[in-house]
Amino acid sequence: MKLQTPVQIGRSKISISLKDKVIALGSCFADNIGGKMSSLGFDILVNPFGTLYNPVSISNSAARLTSAVPFSGKECVQMGAGSGLICSFSHNTTFARPTQEEFLEHANKALAEASEAWTLSKKVIVTLGTAWCFEHIGSGEIVSNCLKIDAKEFRRRRLSLKETAMLLKNMVSRFPDKEFIFTVSPIRHLKDGAHGNQLSKSTLLLAIDDVCQAFPDRTDYFPAYEIFMDELRDYRFYAPDMTHPTAQAIGYLWSRFVDWALPETDLPELERRTKAFAASLHRPINENI
Repeated sequence: MKLQTPVQIGRSKISISLKDKVIALGSCFADNIGGKMSSLGFDILVNPFGTLYNPVSISNSAARLTSAVPFSGKECVQMGAGSGLICSFSHNTTFARPTQEEFLEHANKALAEASEAWTLSKKVIVTLGTAWCFEHIGSGEIVSNCLKIDAKEFRRRRLSLKETAMLLKNMVSRFPDKEFIFTVSPIRHLKDGAHGNQLSKSTLLLAIDDVCQAFPDRTDYFPAYEIFMDELRDYRFYAPDMTHPTAQAIGYLWSRFVDWALPETDLPELERRTKAFAASLHRPINENI
């Protein structure tokens, strides 16, 4: 009796070994997989600007990592909702600080470190979350985060397939020394409506297929979205918000990613590290022992 629809994925054209330097950019799924890799000793930098969702913000982040141009006072933004914090439209709110000076110090220190890592990294994992984006009406900038500012200051729109494919192609072509693994986040953006979410995910999937055909030797696609939708088609794999995957689901996707992307020669060492990490989380009943 078959109780699943298996997603056949084979092996990736782009392997990621324990010796590689890796950058992960994008949505919460990049944080999930990147966090797994970091805990197991991979040389990986995850979301140096915080969690990103749309292709424009991810592409802009790659460009900023390349230029390493420090953030300036002109890019500082007062957050809304009475928070009293300062951030920028290029960052997730985890970067927010009480003063402009504190924000710039933190953001530019992180940028300098991340730019160095970006230069040395040859493997990039990009997880796209949504094709919907928010454009700040005053500046015309597509923002990474609305920073709790009044919605009337933004124009919401969905990127077209042509726009999305062009952004991804330009990003890959700009960095001929790097290989890219693309994924689409399995997290549903139901604020866009069920149909709006499907249109968004479809746009991302078609754009990724376009870029993978344009750069077959330096790009590949890991079907996290398809695995979650088909193999884990049960609400017990969803968190209480009914959109995010549970820890068990993330673990399953991680195991599929390992089988897909890691060289077989690395698997014994990865298993050893996995056991060591699990042991490090164990606390004895009597902590005096």
